[in-house]
Amino acid sequence: MDGASEGGSFWHKISRLFNGKGADNVEQAIIEASQDGELEAAEGSMLLNILHLDDLQVQDIMTPRTDIIAISADCGIAAAIDAIMDSGHSRIPIYRDNRDNIVGIIYAKDLLREAMTPENHDKPISRVMRPAFFVPETKDVLELLNEFKTKKTHLAVILDEYGGTSGLVSIEDVLEEIVGDIEDEHDAPREAEIVQLDNESARLAGRAHLEDIDEVLGTDLDSDEVDTIGGLLSHVAGRLPRPGEEFVLGNASFRVEEADNKQVHKVLARKLSQKSADSRESVSNA
Repeated sequence: MDGASEGGSFWHKISRLFNGKGADNVEQAIIEASQDGELEAAEGSMLLNILHLDDLQVQDIMTPRTDIIAISADCGIAAAIDAIMDSGHSRIPIYRDNRDNIVGIIYAKDLLREAMTPENHDKPISRVMRPAFFVPETKDVLELLNEFKTKKTHLAVILDEYGGTSGLVSIEDVLEEIVGDIEDEHDAPREAEIVQLDNESARLAGRAHLEDIDEVLGTDLDSDEVDTIGGLLSHVAGRLPRPGEEFVLGNASFRVEEADNKQVHKVLARKLSQKSADSRESVSNA
């Protein structure tokens, strides 16, 4: 009863807040109501996040292809059971030949019966595989949320403009854009993408967003081609940078600390004085 009362109170506040206001004024109304104490901070934050869903595409929130846990269609049910248990995921994509060719999804609940029947363990994974749900990376997040509801599915395979696999998005990813991170007992602690060392330096994950780095270090890393520091350094170098390589971009230097043959993992960023920035080359090898 109390929950219903609290819920009713919340929606009463919302209806009163937006009464007579046009769409252009909704965001400002939420901000002002939060500042005035009419809305709790968490309530205001969620409402603003819902409004901003309209500005997001699935490529903005997806798990990139390089981080996808998937198994080959050539594997048997035993391998699928092992992958589910090792990853802690309830759904895992199945590919044929390579990860650009996702052919289905396995569900943990579909493997329960097979796990109890040892003679089925060597049978093909197609026995329990379900069809995959594909969407383009430019699809609006709000539209995807509606499709998740109507199709009664929780996972989408994201395709790039050439039809290759770009990443994965789950319904949890969408909800986290509204309520913040949702972690369960299987989630490893998430490492911060930007760790500020002092006022002039920070350690960056390769996937740290350029605009976030600009905000922390006062840099100007805007790019029309890429969104992350790993992508920017690769774009500037024309290839994947090697550990130890250093790049000077504007008023900061970026030294690659960890990288493999697929992506940049760690970067040490240092803001430079204007004199130092002017005197150094844009790209130098350590």
